[in-house]
Amino acid sequence: MARQTHIYVGAQRARGSTQNGVFRLAVGEDRWAKLAGGLPDDANIPAITVHPENPDVIYVGTQDGPYRSADRGAHWERLGFPDRGVEVWSILVHPKQPKTLFAGASPVGVYRSDDGGDHWRKLPEPRIENRVNMPFACRVMRFAADPAEPDTLYATVEANGVMRSRDAGESWQDCSTDLIKLAERPHLKSRLVSQTETEGMLDGHALCASEAAPGTVIVALRMGLFRSTDRGSHWQDMEVGRFSPLRYSRDIRVSPHDPRVLYACLSVAASSDAGSVYRSADVGETWQRFDEGLDPASTMMAVAPHPRDPDQVYCVARRGEVFGTQDAGQSWQAYKLPEGCTDMYAIGCG
Repeated sequence: MARQTHIYVGAQRARGSTQNGVFRLAVGEDRWAKLAGGLPDDANIPAITVHPENPDVIYVGTQDGPYRSADRGAHWERLGFPDRGVEVWSILVHPKQPKTLFAGASPVGVYRSDDGGDHWRKLPEPRIENRVNMPFACRVMRFAADPAEPDTLYATVEANGVMRSRDAGESWQDCSTDLIKLAERPHLKSRLVSQTETEGMLDGHALCASEAAPGTVIVALRMGLFRSTDRGSHWQDMEVGRFSPLRYSRDIRVSPHDPRVLYACLSVAASSDAGSVYRSADVGETWQRFDEGLDPASTMMAVAPHPRDPDQVYCVARRGEVFGTQDAGQSWQAYKLPEGCTDMYAIGCG
């Protein structure tokens, strides 16, 4: 008997009247449930990770470390995190060792658990030069593991580019030299809130690595999608603008069913009135609009391919719109979130 699919989204409180926390919807039903059961009332949720081997287990990041549920969100526990008041923006389950997890933090820090999240330790400081003075502390937005060398990790930092570890997070190397060089090109210069026009090329949101392209990592930045074919040493513009009028890239994911298939969230800007999901069937060489017919009214923030069903994909837009397909994009359904959910960052399903 097939398991019931649940969609999880994470909300942040943008102002006093808006909602925060984790919301869950059972596909086929029409009512979102706000999950409490151990989560703090003031929990902002920028990261959601459904365990790839056990969809009952959900991890979320909060402004006070990671929390875990073993029953699809009915109950939550704060994990044995060594520091209080640390914002967790990303959580990765090691692809070969499912009890090993990594958490990315703000201010920039990397934590690892080797027992499924029960206990964590802070890994040595990455010691990557901070090049962009943003009005917020830089944060580790996403990890990706190299499928051929799973102890080789990549991480993207908002807003400080990309870094790589060859030893499961014990040490890190800067991989941003080429991104900074690319920022010399006039169309890739962008300064909104910092002191430098390299800001846009270092404004990293997500990255991925696929076994269909050994040694390749793709990063989603403010200025578009950029690819390295030598494990982060050099970068090239994928020129996603050839396929989409929107280039601001918020998320990129590899299909768990076909490593050639990628999904990317493309929008106008961090806060805008337009967003979209694009799909590539050739590891990013070409892209097609996947959510054809949808008209999201805000930035598309995150996309979640279903871990067991290749036909199901879900996405969330910043101002509280959730969309899903159960037939590989032929048709889409909108799932309206409760009133007041206006600052959404994360989505997961399982």
